[in-house]
Amino acid sequence: MNNSLEADAMVTLTESAAGHVKELLANEKENMAKTLRVYVEGGGCSGLQYGMVFDEKRDGDTAVDCHGVSVLVDPFSLNYLRGTVVDFVDSLNGGGFKISNPNARHSCGCGKSFEA
Repeated sequence: MNNSLEADAMVTLTESAAGHVKELLANEKENMAKTLRVYVEGGGCSGLQYGMVFDEKRDGDTAVDCHGVSVLVDPFSLNYLRGTVVDFVDSLNGGGFKISNPNARHSCGCGKSFEA
């Protein structure tokens, strides 16, 4: 169980993002028993890129609840994602999940990769 200090230092979802994740889980039966994982991996235009997937909890994962949605982050990714906010924008131009990461020194124009 995480204390509030750990939760504040982790990834959070806005109400809009949490609502969209709940919709995805409801509409994709194969993911109903899974949890949202937000992670970082090597690649992208700036050296590191964000990823989101429905997954199962693993040893070492940190979990936090945001507006009724559980979010998992592995120890490697947590180093890069502390304080990150994931939002969902529903628009025709540039809609989708938007990640705001206070640890990124430089973000790519695509919004999916960054330099730490």
